[in-house]
Amino acid sequence: MNQFRLGPRSASAGVVAVLLGIGVALVPAGTATADTTIDGPVNLGTATPYGVLGASTVTNTGPSVIGGDLGLSPGTSITGFPPGTVLGTTHPTDAVATQAQIDLTTAYNVAASLTPTTTGLADLVGLSLTPGVYSGQELSLSGDLTLAGTASSVWVFQAASTLVTGSASRIILTGGATACNVFWQVGSSATLGTSSQFTGTIMANQSITATTSATIAGRLLADNGAVTLDSNVITTPTGCNPPGTVSTSPTITSGAPTATGVVGTPYSYTVTSSGTPTPTYSITGSLPTGLSLNATTGAITGTPTTPGTYTFTITADNGVTPAVSASYSIVIAAVAAATPGGGGGGGAAGTRVSELANTGVDAAPLATLGALLLGLGAVLLMLRRSASSGEVGRVSK
Repeated sequence: MNQFRLGPRSASAGVVAVLLGIGVALVPAGTATADTTIDGPVNLGTATPYGVLGASTVTNTGPSVIGGDLGLSPGTSITGFPPGTVLGTTHPTDAVATQAQIDLTTAYNVAASLTPTTTGLADLVGLSLTPGVYSGQELSLSGDLTLAGTASSVWVFQAASTLVTGSASRIILTGGATACNVFWQVGSSATLGTSSQFTGTIMANQSITATTSATIAGRLLADNGAVTLDSNVITTPTGCNPPGTVSTSPTITSGAPTATGVVGTPYSYTVTSSGTPTPTYSITGSLPTGLSLNATTGAITGTPTTPGTYTFTITADNGVTPAVSASYSIVIAAVAAATPGGGGGGGAAGTRVSELANTGVDAAPLATLGALLLGLGAVLLMLRRSASSGEVGRVSK
């Protein structure tokens, strides 16, 4: 931040220097916030082949069948197999299960970051939902839920707290929709009711309990807690489409610039933004004459040639809605020429300065020295007068 020391003769010059500064405001043109989207299934990484993946324990009662891998990490207790059956591979606290848990955490966070298309849901009973992202505090299903789409359609459900399905509740897929593309991100724990027919991959932050005879076309993946089974059949999806790409709409991250702008002096400021893929920039309105915008980097550079006030809008866009805009107002000032002694010289654009420009020299030491010299002169003058009075007295005698 520039600081000015203004003495009596530099006050006018200081005011001129302030007026020559550039005033730039960066104000978002709207209140839109960044949106995060996905164009395919959530990427489960190495957790993909698991029908059950637990963190603390995996416990089974009865003749459950897991149509995929069974894993546990970092816990060490897997019980109930047999009588339960694992059609895939069991990974009890090994490196493979550890990596699967890492990938599960990543997938959980991606699902949680997606921007909901519908919010405030609770009981999903009776709904027929097209592809999208649906969220609620505590999600439940007391009857039937229909998911209507195609083989490429994706549904992501976000439960900030719990997911609970009722006894004999069902999730029905129509139009070619597949269990490959249904995901449930659960902020705490999930419970599947007795004899319920559930579809999709549950990614629970804590535990998952499948009660007696519940069937699952999907996966039960617990990030930090236990998975408890009771005579369940779990069919792990296979032959699924490749994972989707996660994209985020832009957010402008640069603050208001602090550079000054004066005719004939090079100017530079860069607009920055976040977003995936990388945004590009466009302008509405007019930049100061002599400046230009780099659409790829967001840099505003050049040498201004004409004084004035210029208002324009920069938009960052990466194809993910919404784009984001920011409004700017730039003042470019004329060059001011200093005129020694208050003479009649004029600036480049007729700006007249009647005082010398501030040199930045601190006048305090000079003032102190001047005061000392004045004091010394006064003493010498008094001594001289005293001596002169003595001379006159001797002569008169």
